[in-house]
Amino acid sequence: KSWGQCAGHLISTESDIDSWLSRSLAMNPIQRPEMYIIGAQPLCSQLTGLSQGQRKLCQLYQDHMVYIGEGAKTGINECQYQFRQRRWNCSTVDNASVFGRVMQIGSRETAFTYAISAAGVVNAVSRACREGELSTCGCSRAARPRDLPRDWLWGGCGDNVNYGYRFAREFVDAREREKNYPRGSIEHTRTLMNLQNNEAGRQSVYNLANVACKCHGVSGSCSLKTCWLQLADFRRVGEFLKEKYDSAAAMRIGRKGKLEQVDKRFNVPTPEDLVYTDQSPDYCLKNDTTGSMGTLGRLCNKTSEGMDGCELMCCGRGYDQFKTYKHERCHCKFHWCCYVKCKRCTSLVDQFVCK
Repeated sequence: KSWGQCAGHLISTESDIDSWLSRSLAMNPIQRPEMYIIGAQPLCSQLTGLSQGQRKLCQLYQDHMVYIGEGAKTGINECQYQFRQRRWNCSTVDNASVFGRVMQIGSRETAFTYAISAAGVVNAVSRACREGELSTCGCSRAARPRDLPRDWLWGGCGDNVNYGYRFAREFVDAREREKNYPRGSIEHTRTLMNLQNNEAGRQSVYNLANVACKCHGVSGSCSLKTCWLQLADFRRVGEFLKEKYDSAAAMRIGRKGKLEQVDKRFNVPTPEDLVYTDQSPDYCLKNDTTGSMGTLGRLCNKTSEGMDGCELMCCGRGYDQFKTYKHERCHCKFHWCCYVKCKRCTSLVDQFVCK
């Protein structure tokens, strides 16, 4: 039985990260805990941007919604970390679309935001299961790995990645599957692109989960080991998807109404790969039409030849120099037992900002 059938209704839908990552879930989650009590119908009606299918899932799984919001925020934060030294730095804007008009373009950047956001939801829901926060799931029931030594115990309470993956697929993809766009249309092409990138994000969390073990025994002898399934650190997920961003495949709609590669000399994208259908806009200058915020006022590194360097970050416009005070911990000493005491040092440093 699918999640949709459990709702007494087969979920079918369309997508837009601008909606399910709306401020109701990611930017300004509801602060009233009582709204999450089962049966508190106002919760789902107050969350703006949910599709019909997502709203039905919300009513069935209200205790999940706070973790969907947490996952969305985790995705946004990781996106901003991974692109902190790029012209497009995953900026959020103060409206319900979170990332603004840039998401209306089927670019590499859009592909990454869909993937990292879907990954964030899998991550948050999987962990919430393990922590006993959700009524419909618990610890992981993953099968014992075949290569685990026989004398090691397979148990403990692992992150429930299977549940997190399945629930995130049903909820996040719901919007994409609800609307029935004409096959081969621009909207249909974008829907296929979004579904591919959502899946790539989910796959990254699922495939990077690994086995963690703990020793048991007298005086730390490790005569016995207990192992379980554990999510990878989300930073590793972000780095993995950033690599997929750099190698993303340009796609177009084919005669059969399916995505096909623009350049067929490259390998066919797998479910783990990101795809895009439009070239990225120029992020050098502010452009309200494309949603580019430009690089005016961005900090740059004068000595770097990479994307964070002043020459590339400022797009050849030059930069201004100013001095600022930098505060940091210094002269740290370990004291027995057991703490570290540091002094606070202040220094005057040069900083550079794009003109």
